[in-house]
Amino acid sequence: MSPAHAARPARGLDDATVAAIADELAAATSSRGTIERISARYPAATIEDSYAVQRIWRTRREQAGTRMVGRKIGLTSKAMQFATGISEPDYGVIFADQTYRSGATVEHAQWSNVRVEVELAFVLRAPLEGDGLTIEQVLDATEVVVPALEILDSHIELEGRTIVDTISDNAALGAIVVGEHEIGPRDRDLSWVGSLCLVNDEIIETGVSGGVLGNPALGVAWLAGKLAQHGDRLEAGELILAGSFTRPVWVKPGDVVRAEYQDMGTVEVTFR
Repeated sequence: MSPAHAARPARGLDDATVAAIADELAAATSSRGTIERISARYPAATIEDSYAVQRIWRTRREQAGTRMVGRKIGLTSKAMQFATGISEPDYGVIFADQTYRSGATVEHAQWSNVRVEVELAFVLRAPLEGDGLTIEQVLDATEVVVPALEILDSHIELEGRTIVDTISDNAALGAIVVGEHEIGPRDRDLSWVGSLCLVNDEIIETGVSGGVLGNPALGVAWLAGKLAQHGDRLEAGELILAGSFTRPVWVKPGDVVRAEYQDMGTVEVTFR
């Protein structure tokens, strides 16, 4: 049986409950609030349930006319797994209205539990599908790699979250900020891209891209395999945020966050 047609993992919740959770999260997004942990209220909830919640949210946004432009991978580094207490990756979707260019000024109040992470993003020139992809296959399908910041936006209480909670909340994606500097996928060793994360010119976090599964291209390969379980694939033109190699940095109104990358320029965003 091919990965794209493999049996999906088991569901523990019925469709009505899944839809009700999606409605709760949509309301929390509108109010910029948080809800009690799904994992605490529904102990039978599985990872497949949480992706079902996420798919409902995605479908509703698309029906409202919002265009999906990519995906985000979360919890791929030991730094992030240690920070959250969650030991496996997850993924979410990125919409056009969640994407900014470096130098943007954004409204802090539009998100809740606002934090920033340092990442690399892959822009695909060809589709990627199936389990067990190699780094070389990912690089072959990649047009360019760009530096990026992720703005986290959590609508589920942070303390005690499990993978079920983070996936349901679209992997806590608020927005992404994309840098101007592009490199080819083989222009340099993607395991050794270093970065400094500064808040108001003070270095708060440092990291190297190999913290993401040894090479962030393996994050993209992991995502292709996970999507195959849901009969989905990565498409040409999508932007894939490969996962943070720093711990999340809390930000407040008035903060200026800048990531300085080794040989890849800077990415900056101002919160007002």
